[in-house]
Amino acid sequence: MANDLFLTRRGVLAGLTGAALVPFPAFALSESGATSLVQTLVAEIQKAIGSGKSEAQILKDFERIFDRYADVPTIARFSLGVAARSASSSELNAYTDAFSGYIARKYGTRFDEFIGGKVTVKRARMDGKVMVVETVADLRGQAPFRVDFHVSDRSGKDKVFNVIIEGINMLTTERTEIGALLDQSGGSVSKLTQKLKTI
Repeated sequence: MANDLFLTRRGVLAGLTGAALVPFPAFALSESGATSLVQTLVAEIQKAIGSGKSEAQILKDFERIFDRYADVPTIARFSLGVAARSASSSELNAYTDAFSGYIARKYGTRFDEFIGGKVTVKRARMDGKVMVVETVADLRGQAPFRVDFHVSDRSGKDKVFNVIIEGINMLTTERTEIGALLDQSGGSVSKLTQKLKTI
């Protein structure tokens, strides 16, 4: 049921980011820095949507935005679960690249739901060792709903690593989905990587 929610009207916002549940150490995180990151991320998504480009071009733009503002290696590794521990570095790198494109296509195709909408930052706060940027999303013809962006600087830069939409964690959903695809691939990370390129 959680996966269904992310593929409905709220799915496009999940596509703005990635996720992970592991608590990261905060180094130089600040409320203003995390807020600015989320505002810039949303602005770039809106710019891409309104660019007049084809859907294929917008999806490419979205993948670049995702790579720039999200901690993609952490997101991809977490979604892979325990299989990430036994995968080689080359397998993980190939999987991460395929995962990035998969996420961009999966959520990016719902861009039309974001046209004319807005995301308003309400506040930023520390939650343990994670900076949480609380926002309200207001999409066309829909009641406003809460979206929390989780930010870490573990990668060396402030990056979004999780999104909670009305209490539902995106990566938990993605981990379940990726786990099912991995099972279909016989537990092979390489076969999963190839599968993700076709979805």
